[in-house]
Amino acid sequence: MSPVLRPAVAADAAAVTDLVNAAYEHYVARIGMLPGPMREDYAQVIATAKVTVADHGGVLVGVLVLRISDQGLVIDNVAVHPSRQGTGLGRTLLEHAEETARRAGFDSIYLYTHEKMTENLTLYARIGYVEFERRSQGDFALVFMRKKLTKNP
Repeated sequence: MSPVLRPAVAADAAAVTDLVNAAYEHYVARIGMLPGPMREDYAQVIATAKVTVADHGGVLVGVLVLRISDQGLVIDNVAVHPSRQGTGLGRTLLEHAEETARRAGFDSIYLYTHEKMTENLTLYARIGYVEFERRSQGDFALVFMRKKLTKNP
């Protein structure tokens, strides 16, 4: 049985927090601090952003956070529980984000990641995201990438 994508609800906040912490904890030593997603208040995120969860029989195994910014639709966070990494769930969540952007009338979508999260940079480039900026935000050295969206046939 594949996970079902559904909108997050307020009651999901604790499970989303646990999922994000599990997905990002291996980066703490690499970047020398908690990654941004581990610092979020997910009750607030669910209340203010478009949050989609991947639900596998009542257990959250993935999360996608989308926001609209002055540059367009941004993937603010995509996280997959370590037990499901490598199964294609991350790609499914990214494809969901891209389809959401298309339906909303955007011709591109963008995301950002820490420059030391090199496997993310490789994955995003492989699926069509192109780096357009590097910038420091406080202690974070971020790489911004954009993907041009094609219309569905």
